Amino acid sequence: MPARALMIQGTGSNVGKSMLVAGLARAYKRRGLKVAPFKPQNMSNNAAVTPEGGEIGRAQALQARAAGLPPHTDMNPVLLKPETDTGAQVIVQGKRRGTQAAGSFMRDKSGLLEAAKESYFRLAQQADLILIEGAGSPAETNLRKGDIANMGFACAVEAPVMLVGDIHRGGVIAQIVGTQAVLEQVDLERIVGFAVNRFRGDLSLFDAGRDDIARRTGWPSLGVVPWFWEAWKLPAEDMMDIASHQGGGCKIVVPQLERMANFDDLDPLAAEPEVSIEIVPPGKALPGDADLILIPGSKSTIGDLNYLRAQGWDIDILAHHRRGGHVLGLCGGYQMLGKTIDDPDGVDGRPGKVEGLGLLDIHTVMSGEKRVSLTEAISRDGNLPVSGYEIHMGRSSGPDCDRAWLRVGDRFEGAASRDGRVRGSYLHGLFSSDAFRASFLSGLGYESTVGYEDGVEETLDHLADHLERHMDLDHLLELAQPVPQGN
Repeated sequence: MPARALMIQGTGSNVGKSMLVAGLARAYKRRGLKVAPFKPQNMSNNAAVTPEGGEIGRAQALQARAAGLPPHTDMNPVLLKPETDTGAQVIVQGKRRGTQAAGSFMRDKSGLLEAAKESYFRLAQQADLILIEGAGSPAETNLRKGDIANMGFACAVEAPVMLVGDIHRGGVIAQIVGTQAVLEQVDLERIVGFAVNRFRGDLSLFDAGRDDIARRTGWPSLGVVPWFWEAWKLPAEDMMDIASHQGGGCKIVVPQLERMANFDDLDPLAAEPEVSIEIVPPGKALPGDADLILIPGSKSTIGDLNYLRAQGWDIDILAHHRRGGHVLGLCGGYQMLGKTIDDPDGVDGRPGKVEGLGLLDIHTVMSGEKRVSLTEAISRDGNLPVSGYEIHMGRSSGPDCDRAWLRVGDRFEGAASRDGRVRGSYLHGLFSSDAFRASFLSGLGYESTVGYEDGVEETLDHLADHLERHMDLDHLLELAQPVPQGN
């Protein structure tokens, strides 16, 4: 029997498409179906590493987990990683193709639809159901020509579309009815119904609104989904989803860098009851009562180092250290903690050499060779297992690397200051390892009380239960259409 497919598109960015796909993937997996998530084009600096050493959006990695599959580059064949306001690194089927300015990318998408279709049809050979996630909104008519993220892809593979609006941001009737008003007939023919997401309160209060949308569009309602209160427990993909989390007395402060990347390092820490995460926005000083300042990864280390200094955060970090505070830098944040960052070929932006924060006696040289790998390590102080991943283009060396606090096979990873209060590493995701996280928090004087990975699995099950209650999943499955053969 050929695989069937259903595409979930939204009336805008951040309406909950990724979460819906993850919940549906888990729900249909529990019904015995082999489900594969798919997003033809994604834009995110929060990437995941696949077992074969490629990059995909972290949302697709979570969706794969919900479906019980290892993440694969075919699940997100085109990934755009913004490096500047006008340019992005282009990842095709997991591998870096290069960097393109936005205008150049819009004019030249050569081969991208073909790559997306190739990955899609390859997935279909091994699945019963493919859940396709759109990007942004199909109502962006200026982007329709050459589109591979929404209706352009839906039409190319003859996929039915469920359109999702977000009532939490207001104007959901206009979101959905307005989308219909601007779409061409060929795109309208792909839509099989609509859903409303993130409703708070008594669902019956929106019955009239739901019926008005159906009357105005002629589309059936496929569900009104209440707010899922446990969503914060799942890894976020978009920087818009990052939020402070009030917990216990251990205060971890994170400067919100302009091009922050791979910030899933924060998720296991936020899940700890004794930990409070404070994301500090631009224009606000870093608080002086932090137990730890964590400088996250960045898609543009030198650019974000300049941004950090423009906010005065460098002064706050140095003052925190002088007071006896702890500082941790991960990937780009690790590079910033060193004495210098040298980018002779401009792989991180403009060529040049800059001074770092100087809290670690290391020097970083950027290079065009990108390291992308899943990594298993051992902590040197407690011999604890650590699982994570690496995505970086620089190499760091110097005296403080002699105090590396992780061992990866026959090499050492990271660096630490003489007093041990400043540490850095290229290894993302290390806090998802429960024993290591417990040891790290113990060093700050606090206790770990959760099993993070078990919590993610439990939350995915709760999300699936949530959608089972508020959507007709049997009907959705009937609306899914067979993937065309012979491709």
